[in-house]
Amino acid sequence: MDLIWSGLREAVAMLLRGDPELWRVTWLTLRVSGTATLLSVLIGVPVGAILALSRFPGRNLVVSLINTGMGMPPVVAGLWVSLLLWRSGPLGHLGLMYTPTAMVIAQALIATPIVMGFTLAGIQQLDRRLSLQLLALGASRWQLILLLIREARLSLLAAVIAGFGGVVSEVGASMMVGGNIQGYTRVLTTATVLEVSKGNFDVALALSFILMALAFGVTWALTLLQQGRRPFGS
Repeated sequence: MDLIWSGLREAVAMLLRGDPELWRVTWLTLRVSGTATLLSVLIGVPVGAILALSRFPGRNLVVSLINTGMGMPPVVAGLWVSLLLWRSGPLGHLGLMYTPTAMVIAQALIATPIVMGFTLAGIQQLDRRLSLQLLALGASRWQLILLLIREARLSLLAAVIAGFGGVVSEVGASMMVGGNIQGYTRVLTTATVLEVSKGNFDVALALSFILMALAFGVTWALTLLQQGRRPFGS
């Protein structure tokens, strides 16, 4: 318990003295994970909605792959992105390895199946008669998708929360493709691992408290957006 209290005091002290490295690492954490989550939403929501409304041979296989991807180990995502971005890889000429962009790509790969899976489930649970009614009123395919996304917005916000939570806390992929370079690719999770390896457990605990506070703050804002307009008892 003494170590935990020491870490908490260190976190408060780091924040109060305005440690520039801490703010840099915290901002990069938010920027990388936020961008990855946004990309996963832009890809995952339309694809999940289309899958929810489509029927084609092999659909169950695709859905199974998405559901499997929801539990993808971050190190697997990091490995595949590394293979693509290494100098000898197909995208090596872009020079993205060990950059924040590579970290965004890896985290987006982790979050996209999560967003797809939640979107698919959220739209599938809507009353099928709603789709038939909208089509009867003359809605086009894309209008139907947009209207159903609006109806399933609570589930979609849950998808965003789950996607962000899945990437802001991961460390394996970020270490593999980012390299934990001070002042460039170091984020809160990789900084915590580094401090643990150095034996600075009070600083590691301080960083973990700040990371949890950051994750809670973003999740709380999204939760207020999700729950704010729900009628009582619904």
